[in-house]
Amino acid sequence: MQIALFTYSTKPRGSVIHSIELATALHKEGHSVCVYALDKDGLGFDRPLPCAHQPIPVETASPEIDQLIRQRIDDFVTFLDGHLQKYYHAIFHAQDCISANALAILRQQGRIPHFVRTVHHIEDYRSIYLQQCQEQSIYQPDLCLCVSSYWQQQLAHRYRIHAPRVINGVDLERFSSKASPQDSFLKQRLQISGTPVFLTVGGIEPRKNTLQLVKAFAAVRNLMPQAQLIIAGGATLFDYQEYREQFFQMTKALDLEQAIILPGVISDQDLPSLYRCADTFVFPSLKEGWGLVVLEALASGLPTIVSDQAPFTEFLTSEQTLFVAPEDFNAIAQAMLKSIQPQITQSLIYNSRSVPQLYSWKASAIMHLNHYQALLHATNSFSD
Repeated sequence: MQIALFTYSTKPRGSVIHSIELATALHKEGHSVCVYALDKDGLGFDRPLPCAHQPIPVETASPEIDQLIRQRIDDFVTFLDGHLQKYYHAIFHAQDCISANALAILRQQGRIPHFVRTVHHIEDYRSIYLQQCQEQSIYQPDLCLCVSSYWQQQLAHRYRIHAPRVINGVDLERFSSKASPQDSFLKQRLQISGTPVFLTVGGIEPRKNTLQLVKAFAAVRNLMPQAQLIIAGGATLFDYQEYREQFFQMTKALDLEQAIILPGVISDQDLPSLYRCADTFVFPSLKEGWGLVVLEALASGLPTIVSDQAPFTEFLTSEQTLFVAPEDFNAIAQAMLKSIQPQITQSLIYNSRSVPQLYSWKASAIMHLNHYQALLHATNSFSD
């Protein structure tokens, strides 16, 4: 089967990683796959892909978010308009709102016959334009998929759309607790020397609940002056400038500037080591599609702290993770202190070790293939 996957960036975010890993798994199953991704800086993906991939150049755009999104949709449409005259795909699958809107335009123009979209989560945008883009990206596809039961229910309730659920996965060959010489090199480079070391991945943004995490870390630091917090990641279309300014003002006021490490986007090569450099993974996110990084942390042998809400409650129990109310920084702080107690640490790691085994990219690829084939069959039957 000839499959085209579309994602809004070459930089590692949840839906981007989902696209890359799904493409790799589909390729291993013997299918012809190409990943199309907007390539803002012209550097492409930071890892080699075994399948075909096509970075899409982008035009300079206004930082004003509505205009930026319009331009990025147009970047997709402009490039694909010429490209699809030369290359054939049976399946067109968008992983985000931007590429889905572009594919909707191309289908309307008769350039593609149909398209699929995976809804990872639904945002509550203040912008009327962005809200319309999101709704169009959900209503327009011939098939919507989603990655959790919670979002499946939300799509049914809010949009009257049945979206079959597909799973995420984790690469157990990459993410493990087995030490590597690279771990110590990364510690030296990032100046990771704290006791204990807390890690979160996702950058500084409202959805990741960064400010509450900083308040919690300040409380922990009062009791454990050598503690460090690593906030990794951060590549996104939105700059969250106001929120980031609050973050830096808060870290300065709380005297945490030397205790918090901000390495930015972590390379694909360094990410497995980064997990092993930490003692606890803390992820009190306010909204997630699934939480791929939680699976990666579990596979790396870390105790985890997550928000006491879906989708985390779908695949974890209170014996496998520490659940917290994300709006309560004291609760987050208490969980951070609890997670480093040896008996609790060992219990969490032991009880959660089976979780990553349940989620493989191969299983996800097979689920996708079944839905692709059903779509093609339904389309062919309708044409006949």
